[in-house]
Amino acid sequence: MTIPRNAVSAKDVAEAAGVSRAAVSRTFTPGASVSPTTRAKVLAAAERLGYHVNHLARGLITAESGIVALIVAELDTPFRARLLAALTEKLQADGKVAMLINTDRSDESVKGALRQAISYRTDAAVVLSGMPDPALGDLCIRNGLRLVLINREEGRPGALHIRLNDAACGAQAFEALRRIGCVRPAVATSRSATTSLRLRAEGFAHAAEDAGLPATREAIGVTSYAAGLDLGTALLSRSEPPDGIFCTTDLLAFGVLDVARQRFGRRVPEDLSVIGFDDVAQAGWDAYRLTTFAQPVNDISESIVSWLDGNGAADDLVELDAHLVWRDTVSMPSR
Repeated sequence: MTIPRNAVSAKDVAEAAGVSRAAVSRTFTPGASVSPTTRAKVLAAAERLGYHVNHLARGLITAESGIVALIVAELDTPFRARLLAALTEKLQADGKVAMLINTDRSDESVKGALRQAISYRTDAAVVLSGMPDPALGDLCIRNGLRLVLINREEGRPGALHIRLNDAACGAQAFEALRRIGCVRPAVATSRSATTSLRLRAEGFAHAAEDAGLPATREAIGVTSYAAGLDLGTALLSRSEPPDGIFCTTDLLAFGVLDVARQRFGRRVPEDLSVIGFDDVAQAGWDAYRLTTFAQPVNDISESIVSWLDGNGAADDLVELDAHLVWRDTVSMPSR
């Protein structure tokens, strides 16, 4: 059996429906004027022939492909998966298509990903990892590629910047531990060196220092459950182990909690209090019941789609808040 190489075209649909090629185009163009009778004929013929609109070809005419590149590392972490699920859902509901480009955490990798996005004529790129250099940012803008930078510290003219109150959350985490009587605070983070992780750890450390309770700081590996195990082991093996630990992600917190309970016999929260960050689904599991900061995933996704639809200035900054969710790994402070 010979498989035809050419897809069904709009011309084929027009001939089968007995209408003009322009009528087919209007039928599949949102908001275009076409009579109900003509629309019914075109849709029936398209269904019979198996016709689908070639959005890539249409993009050559309109200069808009409808493709949004998502440039991201650490795809296997729970928060990244949750954010990508929410963002792709909203992009698709808005008639756009997400193109996922998997990178490492280096700026060089992001550079290659952006060049790939430009070559595919994507309308925009959402950068969740690394930071494009100014020259490459200018190249994107010259090629009509809009940039969305999430939790990147530096600014880029012509881009949308979305940032969280990471440092303030770190300070709030310390205050929560101090209020329940913790006197040996610690912050556990990875060596991934992202802006978000650094600001959370710094916010905690600065608040602790200001309160006269300098915090122990431990950084190990990449953001992973295994790193959390190592962090918990390193902190709880000290001669004076902490009684309160702020972990800059939930994934690290899970490892710390398992080490504390299984290897060191610590009771949580009686002997040790733990706070995480992200509020991934696993944080609510009975095995953890983790007190953590909830990232505003839906607000992040909605802000991106709204900006891409033209709502907002060309160079815009959106600042969002993460809120503390109290569960069982920290005792509720007394009134």
